[in-house]
Amino acid sequence: MELRLYDTLTKEKRPFVPLDPKNVRMYVCGPTVYDFAHIGNARPVIVFDVLFRLLRHLYGEAHVKYVRNITDVDDKINDRAARDFPGLPLNEAIRKVTELTEKQFHEDVDALGSLRPTVEPRATEHIAEMRAIIERLVAGGFAYVAEDHVLFSPQAMNAANAVLPRYGALANRSLDEMIAGARVDVAPYKRDNTDFVLWKPAKPGEPSWPSPSGIATPGRPGWHIECSAMAWTHLGEQFDIHGGGIDLVFPHHENELAQSCCAFHANRMANTWMHNGFLQVESEKMSKSLGNFITIRELLADWPGEVLRLNMLKTHYRSPIDWTVAGLRESQTVLDRWRRTVSDNGVSSDDVDGDFCAALKDDLNTSKAIARLHELHAMIKGPSSGLAQIELQRKLKASANLIGLIEAPFKDWHRQLLAKQTKFDLTWDETLEPFIETKIYERTAARARKDFKESDRIRDELAAMGIVLKDGKDADGNPITTWEIAR
Repeated sequence: MELRLYDTLTKEKRPFVPLDPKNVRMYVCGPTVYDFAHIGNARPVIVFDVLFRLLRHLYGEAHVKYVRNITDVDDKINDRAARDFPGLPLNEAIRKVTELTEKQFHEDVDALGSLRPTVEPRATEHIAEMRAIIERLVAGGFAYVAEDHVLFSPQAMNAANAVLPRYGALANRSLDEMIAGARVDVAPYKRDNTDFVLWKPAKPGEPSWPSPSGIATPGRPGWHIECSAMAWTHLGEQFDIHGGGIDLVFPHHENELAQSCCAFHANRMANTWMHNGFLQVESEKMSKSLGNFITIRELLADWPGEVLRLNMLKTHYRSPIDWTVAGLRESQTVLDRWRRTVSDNGVSSDDVDGDFCAALKDDLNTSKAIARLHELHAMIKGPSSGLAQIELQRKLKASANLIGLIEAPFKDWHRQLLAKQTKFDLTWDETLEPFIETKIYERTAARARKDFKESDRIRDELAAMGIVLKDGKDADGNPITTWEIAR
């Protein structure tokens, strides 16, 4: 089965044909580094990590390039820096905020099991490229200078030759609808209300750079031009996939597409535009005012990263997701069942189940793919020969690994669960005891045959998981081993 992806621009699911199969290229909008990332931010991180893994599986690791940017120039960053470091010069305070927040972001998404992108560019390292695109747009008549600002004109874009796409096509809106919906700034120096800023003068003390287009006043880039410049620098004028959350379709991605297509006189920026759906918490919109605003860091204090990852992937990426504690408990139980079923032996990409991979190729249908993992698990538990069970175990593990699950050793997984036992009523009778009892049985058998080296190894393995064994005798004087959780 060929890979098919839903394209937000054309509003259809169609075959994915890379511009160059030896150089498959994807750009995803990354974080603005001013605070801890929330669970809604985790959704595109996880979704496009799965797509990155799938593309590497299909085309080879050396042939896929994934770029996810870091936005390190923004009003929210400036505000946070002034608040947290009032005694420092603003630029120095900004550097402290962005370096710390980027480190926090990396720690969180690493814990979610996400691979690092191939390239992770910072906006402030691409100012020259931003100015170059702006100069192209001014020279082409798509942008103009007004009161030390450079503004892009959607009207000029739509009046240009037929090669360019229509401004508003990605969001499926007309210019009148965009004015009525108005996430636009009204300013006297604008020719039209829909014109948006490519470059603006910096306020005193703010980060600033020499301005383009003959403007004498130092300035700073607008938000949208940053991603156009970084995508162009690292992926070229045109590339295969551009991704992000659905909230970015307008205005951010609409404006990115417009800038890039007009700068390079092209009919496209990315061949496929992909957007994940919104996330709610316990059936309500997540917001600080409702008290249900949850960061990734807060969730990781209570749950292993794989639980958060599986819970996210149970819902198809384009559908809204309702984030609940009940769903997290279910995900934890499911992962533990799978882990008890498979061995810690290594697997290869050749072991990935065909039906599982076909589900992923169908517009990244992770919900269907996970249903297939449940089927494989049920088949392992059913009547089958030893060789058949080993083959099924390899399929289950390799398939789960393809989407970033069951990658850590079993004992590491249970060490994480044990560390969190006091915070949640995890189903230990179901998820932990069978494994421990099996290990105790194996140790008892080793001791009976005087294989004390193996006996000690099993004891040490359980101890590393936080399980303490106690050897004694029952009422009849027979050897017996009990266990408890280390305190």
